[in-house]
Amino acid sequence: MEPTLIPALVTMGGLGALFAGGLAFADRKLRVEEDPRIGDVLSQLPGANCGGCGLAGCQDFAVKVVGGEKAVTGCPVGGPDVAAEIARILGVEAGESVRLVARVLCRGTAGEHAAVKAGYVGPSSCAAKALVAGGEKACLHGCLGGGDCVDACQFDAIVLNENGLPEVIDELCTGCGACVTACPRDIIELHPEDRQLFVFCRNRDDPRTARKICAVACIGCGICAKKSDGAITMVENLAVIDYTRLDPSIIPVDRCSTKAIGFLHPAAPVADESAGQAASASAAG
Repeated sequence: MEPTLIPALVTMGGLGALFAGGLAFADRKLRVEEDPRIGDVLSQLPGANCGGCGLAGCQDFAVKVVGGEKAVTGCPVGGPDVAAEIARILGVEAGESVRLVARVLCRGTAGEHAAVKAGYVGPSSCAAKALVAGGEKACLHGCLGGGDCVDACQFDAIVLNENGLPEVIDELCTGCGACVTACPRDIIELHPEDRQLFVFCRNRDDPRTARKICAVACIGCGICAKKSDGAITMVENLAVIDYTRLDPSIIPVDRCSTKAIGFLHPAAPVADESAGQAASASAAG
């Protein structure tokens, strides 16, 4: 070995040992011990990383829930069972969680209800249609029918029906909100599964235009708002529901000429009304 190499090797070795010692010291002093409960919580999560909790993924949710920044009921995909397990791990009460389900607030079938402005040739995705020409429908507020919401759903809980409109399969919907984010027209919302009354329209055109371009559009007549005791207001020609004040039984849905406002399952209010009549008759008797 060349004599001149010996000092260089000694110097490099000494520097290496010095740096290694410095790193070891820094690791000992600066190390942040991870709460073992984070791993326990993470093992209970579905692992979908869907973002339904409002965070980047399951790991982020586990950290936040252990740190007390998120509720144990914050994972919509896991539901009550996962919430109960997380509560057990953290030693807290799970509380009650409301199951949310996606609702599609448009019923304007192209050609049948919604007027067709022109044939559309181009990318089929809703995002592309919204950017290029707005699709084939004359309504610029309704469903584009490209199925972006279907592609976004990891749980096969939403499909395009025979009319080209998205349809939610309640039993499979986890309320993750991926379809809500994917829709460029904002016609999909998350609601409690037992909520029944909706305005199935997002059209904010003037009444004359709305009626012309879609037979099932809200035409801004305001009849439902006048009879709602303040639960429904008219915003830019569209009926908007404040569910915190809503009494569905007093809303005159039968007077809506376009059926833009109504019950998701029309049989439900009929049954409720019959029960109410029976109770009234019993009380009167």
